Amino acid sequence: MQQDLIQWAVFGGLTALMALLTGWQVARMGGRSSNSNQEYFLAGGNLSWPFIAGSITLTNLSTDQLVGMNGNQMLLLAWWELSAIAGLMMLCWVFLPIYYRNNCTTTTELLERKYGSVHLRAMISVLFLLGNVFIYLPIMLYTGSLFLKTMFGLEVPLLAIAAAMAILGAAYAIGGGLRAVAVYDTLAGVGVLGMAALVVFLSLKAINFDLSGIPPERLSMIGGPDSPIPWPTLLTGMIFIQMFYWSTNQTITQRAMAAPSLREGQNGVMAAAVIRLVFIPAIVVVPGVAAYKLFGVAGDATYGKLVAMVMPSWLSGAFAAFMAAALLTSYTSVLNSSVTLYVCDLHEKFIAPKPDVGRLNTLISLGFMVVSILLVPVYMGAVSIINLVQQLNGLLSMPILSAFIVGLMFRNVDARAVMGAVVFGVLLYAGFTFVWTPIHYIHLMFVTLVACVVFALSVNRWVFGRRAVLTARIPGLPRAAG
Repeated sequence: MQQDLIQWAVFGGLTALMALLTGWQVARMGGRSSNSNQEYFLAGGNLSWPFIAGSITLTNLSTDQLVGMNGNQMLLLAWWELSAIAGLMMLCWVFLPIYYRNNCTTTTELLERKYGSVHLRAMISVLFLLGNVFIYLPIMLYTGSLFLKTMFGLEVPLLAIAAAMAILGAAYAIGGGLRAVAVYDTLAGVGVLGMAALVVFLSLKAINFDLSGIPPERLSMIGGPDSPIPWPTLLTGMIFIQMFYWSTNQTITQRAMAAPSLREGQNGVMAAAVIRLVFIPAIVVVPGVAAYKLFGVAGDATYGKLVAMVMPSWLSGAFAAFMAAALLTSYTSVLNSSVTLYVCDLHEKFIAPKPDVGRLNTLISLGFMVVSILLVPVYMGAVSIINLVQQLNGLLSMPILSAFIVGLMFRNVDARAVMGAVVFGVLLYAGFTFVWTPIHYIHLMFVTLVACVVFALSVNRWVFGRRAVLTARIPGLPRAAG
């Protein structure tokens, strides 16, 4: 009983301390200076590179990564994180200069500028919102709540834990906007990475640093045809998945677009890439592999079960606080970016051009929060949450990415052709996922992307009578178009 009280006291104390430090730092940075999009959604345009790097890292590294990837209990899943470095490089040197040159608040704003169509911008924004609200937010709540419930052996219903975390996360997003989210991300990131690295060491120590007895396929980095990542997929869909996530996804790019200058934003992205290379691959796969030797297949309960076993009791409260912070940072980041998309791309364009941003931020955040809580039960019982995320993500990611690729690589393309290609892509990938799956889903993402680009250019030529013109250079290398 006394041990439980100590754990909860440490948990509550650290959580409160991070909140107080966030408030202090936000006030030190000048707090909220206006009721504007720039202030709420781009932190007033003055995020320095450490906060950009910290926020990008913690926005991505949530419980769905730690719980989901370790739940596969194989080293192969590290390819998701290693290939992400290529995605960050594309953001840094190709996409970010274009966003800054076009003075974008949202990534979709670039599409409006390239195609001259507010309707295409709104369509892509709606697709981003569908992915955020119906996939990412509820899955984050589910995996985070599952970890806390498993680690502490809580008898509280999982949905109640999810609701509590969602309410706390929404409070950050509503109260401080992107500035508070980024600061909290960075402060929590130090603890999350430190604790996760400690788990790697303790899990290896628990098996005496001996990997013998673990099946070779769980230790191999070359995936076979039936593995989660067959090695040929690294040459097809994987690179475009990373391009979509790191370079066009509002949740990630919004942090890099909130710097006072392009160079500062690029420094933040480069720092995030270094952090990813040094820390992330090991912490998302090594504990799961060690856990296989300790207690066999455990699925998405692996990480919580392992931490409860190897973490010293006096540290478990601190670890839980930082894991809760990992959930909160990712949840608030996606929530904030979702509100950004709604306000800038939909509300201001079609309802009211100059709304009360603070009030609208509160109402929309609360609405998205409620929906995400209600959807948590949908993801309970998934065999592999990380593979489910990637498969569902394919419904939207490649069709959306095709709009960016066509817009940046070609001129004289009718927006209606691109909108048709996006719808075609969603339906095509849905058919691949739910009706006929001839090859691995990562290959199918590449097939979907190519099909969307071909569809857009063909419709542009044969339906709208316009001949697409290939740009002279690949945007951003070394000179971006636009």
